[in-house]
Formats: sequence, structure tokens, C-alpha cells
Amino acid sequence: MSGLRADTKHEVLSRPGIAKAAELASALGAIVLGAGLALVAPGAIRVYAVPLLVVGLVVHGVGMTLTHRLESRDATPAWWDRALFWLCWVCLAALGVWIAVGLALR
Repeated sequence: MSGLRADTKHEVLSRPGIAKAAELASALGAIVLGAGLALVAPGAIRVYAVPLLVVGLVVHGVGMTLTHRLESRDATPAWWDRALFWLCWVCLAALGVWIAVGLALR
């Protein structure tokens, strides 16, 4: 053991930065896993491409919005934080339109 008291050790492990790093590692792992699967089995998962894009778009949008709202409770977001949030929503909307047009033209 490291010699930290139990309560000090708990405080170190519960820091918001550690939680955010864990969330980032989880999300990055999911992205890499998805990319690897897409490279290994493109033919087998091609039929699921559009549903996966739609689910990913929705889940990312919801997660991004919840994170933005939770962080906004603690402090007013910086201008660049708000700008990135809305830029991401514009990109998600453009992706949604692209998917819808692609489906309509089939």
C-alpha cells in the first residue's frame, strides 16, 4: 500500500478529473473498437451502417447535451465551449440530413 490514509485515498480516487479521464478512455476505446470492427468485417456489418450512424448520432447528441448542462450548472461556460457545443450540433444536423438524403435517393 502507498501509505495514504483510507479517507485520503478515497478523495484522490473520486476527483472529477479522474472520472473524466475514465469516461474519455471508455469513449476512446469504444471508438477504436468500432473502427476495428468496421475494418475487420465490413461486409458483415454493412447492412447495419445506417442504423449504427443514427444511434451514434442520437447517443452522442444526448450525451453531449447532458454533459454541457451539468457543466453549465457549476459555472458559466466559456465562449469557445458554447461555440464548440453548437458547432458539434451543426455537424450532427448536417450528418442527419446527409443520412436522410442518402436513404431518400435509394
